[in-house]
Amino acid sequence: MQLPQDFVRMMQEQYGNDTAASLCQALMETEPEVSVRLNPRKGKSLIINNNVRAEAVPWCPDAYYLSDRPAFTFDPLLHAGAYYVQEASSMYITELLRKYFIADSKSRKTLNSQLSTLNSGSNVVALDLCAAPGGKSTLLAGLLPEGSVLVCNEPMPKRAQVLSENIQKWTRVAEGEYPVRCIVTQNYPDDFAAFTDTFDLLVTDVPCSGEGMFRKDEVAVRDWSLEIVERCWQRQREILHDIWHVLKPGGLLIYSTCTFNHFEDEDNARWICEALDAELLEERHFLPGRDRGEGFYCAAIRKNQTLNYEADLQLSTFNSQLSTLNILPPAFAIDPDMPRIELNYNEALQYLRREAIRVPAPRGMVLLNYKGYILGPGKCVGNRINNLYPDSWRIRTTYTTPFTLAD
Repeated sequence: MQLPQDFVRMMQEQYGNDTAASLCQALMETEPEVSVRLNPRKGKSLIINNNVRAEAVPWCPDAYYLSDRPAFTFDPLLHAGAYYVQEASSMYITELLRKYFIADSKSRKTLNSQLSTLNSGSNVVALDLCAAPGGKSTLLAGLLPEGSVLVCNEPMPKRAQVLSENIQKWTRVAEGEYPVRCIVTQNYPDDFAAFTDTFDLLVTDVPCSGEGMFRKDEVAVRDWSLEIVERCWQRQREILHDIWHVLKPGGLLIYSTCTFNHFEDEDNARWICEALDAELLEERHFLPGRDRGEGFYCAAIRKNQTLNYEADLQLSTFNSQLSTLNILPPAFAIDPDMPRIELNYNEALQYLRREAIRVPAPRGMVLLNYKGYILGPGKCVGNRINNLYPDSWRIRTTYTTPFTLAD
């Protein structure tokens, strides 16, 4: 793979010859890292299979580098939302949230509990603006205090469907209700006009020139140009300008890209602070060849002015705001009273391929499980269980490489 000369020159000017050389060599000659993050709210802790060599990601609890990339598609635990395959560098927002948001939200004044109040006490309201395919949203869902609300948004229709699938899998629990209310929407930034001063946390992994994808995607290398970089940093500013009003005074913005250049990263973070009245708390670049992960930039930025914790958002107001958005409904609901039917590995794959299941079960609606984790619903009609797994989610290949990440 040959990197664009303009890109090489830009990296040399920005990082110096030695760091740029190390970065470019890593992009051209090394393979991407493989990493996963376990679901902390599934009611049990996964134990990584002894046959899988794993090493902890230092900045994110319950996250691991894997020595190679197994056939995740054929692991029912992935489809059950027991873990998520996510690039390790992008998990660094966990560290930013723990330092600048989670600790702060827990130190809030204790407010009187009222049924009409949406975010009393340490509960928060968050928006992941460009959320597909769901890595940062699932991370947030595991970090936010119980009773919080997370709006997971993606404007592009196909990507929004993938986001919805991943959020549903991640938040599907036997009790029926996940501790954090996750709402998937398909909207553009200007569709959030009604949400002024609503969100305590705003996460914007904005569309970018994709330099951090060079090691994974040759198309990203082929399509890159200085003109694309310029269009991207301008578009990123437009997005932040259009969405800035939704963040409460004193609220936290996590701004991120999968790029290396300062135009889309450091320059934009400083523009946010100057043009939109905010304070840069911390920023970090991840560079292959120096850091163990893909290209990634993230910044924690605090909106100026003091947040009034006494002025909590009312549930009726928030629901009215939500009515202005395009909300994607879940594929199915979980009734915790449904009988739960445990499947073995081969039966679980049959279910995930949307084939009929023939195992003993009481007549009527049932939940199909694998290793105690819910896969989805079925309806027992006697000698078989009709498969109600969403067709768009099913495994479409009949090829099988037996694999499960955890024992």
